Amino acid sequence: MSSPADPGAGRPRVRMTGAQRRRQLVDVGRELFAQRGYEATSIEEIAARADVSKPVVYEHFGGKEGLYAVVVDREMQRLLDRFSSALSTRGHPRELLERAALVLLDYIEEEADGFRVLVRDSPVAGTDGGFSSLISEVASKVEHVLGDQFRLRGYDPALAELYSQALVGMVALVGQWWLDTRSPGKQEVAAHLVNLAYHGLSHLEPSPGLAGRP
Repeated sequence: MSSPADPGAGRPRVRMTGAQRRRQLVDVGRELFAQRGYEATSIEEIAARADVSKPVVYEHFGGKEGLYAVVVDREMQRLLDRFSSALSTRGHPRELLERAALVLLDYIEEEADGFRVLVRDSPVAGTDGGFSSLISEVASKVEHVLGDQFRLRGYDPALAELYSQALVGMVALVGQWWLDTRSPGKQEVAAHLVNLAYHGLSHLEPSPGLAGRP
């Protein structure tokens, strides 16, 4: 009399090199952290999705925190590389703003899971602040562009840092909103962002004051 068949017997486990297995676990973690968040994702679930045992996850990353940190660091680098490429060549200030806005919207459109991981509040100290850290790094790149323009127009270049944080923060928050709405379309969203940012920068007052204050 034959014994009941093992449900997993017909599915041989795929043998991978250490590097391949690590990449697979990062991809699995990225998907689960995007869908469920850090707290709601368990090591058991990660291991099951990757079809490995829990010790394999611990062997590669030391635990869930280690895997999460690698996922966040990888996504930050991917997005920073896109910004660096877009801003590496000179252009008219309006063109540079368009490039920067489209970089983020392209990333959201093409890598929605990665962006969802980044915009969640990071519960892990090793991720260096996650999205807030990313915004600061992107703002530092924009700051150099604004600083040059401020000098040419007679504005205080020391204020470039403040304005770069404001611009990048605005685009990032609109990106979070657009992640789920996806309406209006990407090109239209970028055009409105640039409309507000460029025309605002074009009419800056050298020494602004508050209308309600003497």
